[in-house]
Amino acid sequence: MKDMVKTDCRYFLGDRPCKYHKKEGVECSNCKYYDSIKKTILIIKLGAMGDVLRTTPILEALKRKYKGCKITWIVDEESKELLENNPYFDVILSYGAEALTRLKVEHFDLVINLDSLPRSASLASFAWARKKIGFGLSEIGSVFPFNHGAREWYQMGVFDDLKRKNKKTYQEIIFEILGLRFKKEEMVVNLGEEEKDFANRFAEKYDLKGKKIIGLATGAGGRWELKKWTIEGYLKLIERMDKEIENSKILLFGEKGEVERNEEIMKRSKVPSIDTGHENTLREFLSFLNLCDLVVTGDTLAMHAAVALKTKVVALFGPTSSSEIELYGRGRKIIPDMDCLCCYKETCDKHPNCMENISHGIVFQAVKDLLK
Repeated sequence: MKDMVKTDCRYFLGDRPCKYHKKEGVECSNCKYYDSIKKTILIIKLGAMGDVLRTTPILEALKRKYKGCKITWIVDEESKELLENNPYFDVILSYGAEALTRLKVEHFDLVINLDSLPRSASLASFAWARKKIGFGLSEIGSVFPFNHGAREWYQMGVFDDLKRKNKKTYQEIIFEILGLRFKKEEMVVNLGEEEKDFANRFAEKYDLKGKKIIGLATGAGGRWELKKWTIEGYLKLIERMDKEIENSKILLFGEKGEVERNEEIMKRSKVPSIDTGHENTLREFLSFLNLCDLVVTGDTLAMHAAVALKTKVVALFGPTSSSEIELYGRGRKIIPDMDCLCCYKETCDKHPNCMENISHGIVFQAVKDLLK
């Protein structure tokens, strides 16, 4: 019957036929694919990109706990590509006018906001839901925890000493906020066939097939200069790897602001490296990372993405918390022996500072061990 439309079906679109009607001509009255939505969940996680990615493990756990749930995720536009091909959520909305208008209309059973940033917290407070978890914004503009489970993370954001004492990973913390037990659910990055083909063409162009491909993510984004390892460290590491790791090839990764940094490394190095470029889309960057057998990186998106792609990682830490990073047993953390670590400073007056205290020998040994 044409007048029977099941708007509570997961596949209902409203403005166009669902995929099963287009494919098989089925109608709501006799559709074997009908999947009624039992619970609606809103996740608010806007940025930064690495934080968006390391929040994705909650999706599998939520789908498991709330059978038949529909998950909507609000994210910054620049991070939206990270969530492409993710099978665990149903709707993705960019932060902005569309998200706000939807929140004025839609009701949710559960709202989850794991960011203690005012713009995220204000969305969580604005949204209508039977239950809210994480952080909201008060009438005087102050962030506050919705539930008891969020208090520990809230206090870590306010007090530096608690942040330094923490030994839990970010995933363990956010699962505790949700009242769930972290079972090593993975971060999710799914590359499509076109993206894999794109990377394979690059590999053929530079004769990478059969080589041990080591990626060096030399930057740290525009904000965190202190998270960068030294150019001298990378130069010595490249030379050592070329001499002692048979059949190795080096790929350099960097953002638009790191063109000169990678150019200097290539100019000064006696070993030829391959610069993957600085104008790549986010999905192209992920495709290049997926070629690597191992990635050396600071606490950056490259680290989280490589782990999500199940690539081995040597992660270099200084001003940020190494304890919060989950490597899923596929990496090694390099942490200098200093009392002032996890300061979250963007610059530092100490010489040598924490990142300058990381020796190329320690990094090389970690690379060698992981590639065995």
